[in-house]
Amino acid sequence: MATDLEKRAKAAFVDDDFELAVGLYGQAIELDPNNADLFADRAQAYIKLGSFTEAVADASRAIELDPSMSKAYLRKGTACIKLEEYHTAKAALEAGLDLAPTEPRFVRLIKECEKHIEEETKNSPAKVIPDAAATLLSSTTHMVTNGENNSGQAHEMSEQLNLQQNKLKYRHDYYNSTAEVVLTIFAKGIPAERVLVDFGEQILSVTIDVPGEEAYHFQPRLFGKILPEKSTYKVFASKIEIRLAKAEATAWPSLEFSKEKSSAQKRIVSPGVDTTKSSTRPSYPSSKNKVNWDKLEAEVKKQEKDEKLEGDAALNKLFRDIYRDGDEDMRRAMMKSFVESNGTVLSTNWKDVGTKKVEGSPPDGMELKKWEY
Repeated sequence: MATDLEKRAKAAFVDDDFELAVGLYGQAIELDPNNADLFADRAQAYIKLGSFTEAVADASRAIELDPSMSKAYLRKGTACIKLEEYHTAKAALEAGLDLAPTEPRFVRLIKECEKHIEEETKNSPAKVIPDAAATLLSSTTHMVTNGENNSGQAHEMSEQLNLQQNKLKYRHDYYNSTAEVVLTIFAKGIPAERVLVDFGEQILSVTIDVPGEEAYHFQPRLFGKILPEKSTYKVFASKIEIRLAKAEATAWPSLEFSKEKSSAQKRIVSPGVDTTKSSTRPSYPSSKNKVNWDKLEAEVKKQEKDEKLEGDAALNKLFRDIYRDGDEDMRRAMMKSFVESNGTVLSTNWKDVGTKKVEGSPPDGMELKKWEY
């Protein structure tokens, strides 16, 4: 049956009916999910449709199933070039060239990548080194984060479209520091071997393929560039946690790329960098430094009840909101107290913690151990 579907898909491709080809390849893959040729050929159909992130995901899956398949590397490289992922494209094409040294397309496309990479290097501005505050913030990335702008119409539309495409199968959330983005996909009981995550320079591809169910695909173009070799993921009992290492120390206002938000992106500036030309005046701390922790606990419980968040996710969101809405002194107090106490104290009062080292305060019956970074 899968063979018949594959033949029909190839015929549709020859007739330039690429949408039909994609559909037929999808049906064939459901019957034969470990067939690398089906994924590689569907990737080519996706390329013809201009669906390049989907093409990268399929080509990567084909490579995973059959690392010796040169056409899969060619299609991954081609799709990455279209997405302006030139370093990722070059790596895939060079691997394919080793397998098929007589294929001229590999050489031509590698040269195209090198040309674009050279242009990017010439045109890119000097990278700004994060200061000590940014370094401190990166060490507490799982507690404090820059808030996302959920009110933007473009972001809401993008989120709604993504949910519709995946039939609301799994919910996801994220938070970010200047060093990394932590994306959580809430999927319970998924075997690790059924999860495929592929990192590009500015694309992420997540596939959850459970037998007997429709495959879930989440393939956003990210707001900024990441370091694929330093990005990781783990599959837990109730979620998939993906950590994206940022290429630059910047705060992302959203997970996905948009021209409007990209132009408004802010950089962390190190001491000595001239900022006198900036039209934005610095903000000064206010006296807002007290938090009603009983009220916060009640908010956590309400969020868990209304939004069905799990404990860690609810707390992360709560602390993210506190940090986002707080003044400069509150943020500094949160970072300093949490790091110095090895995660056992979280204070929002800078006057309390600013002039002294915050000692650890473990719960009764527990022993405090040093947190190794």
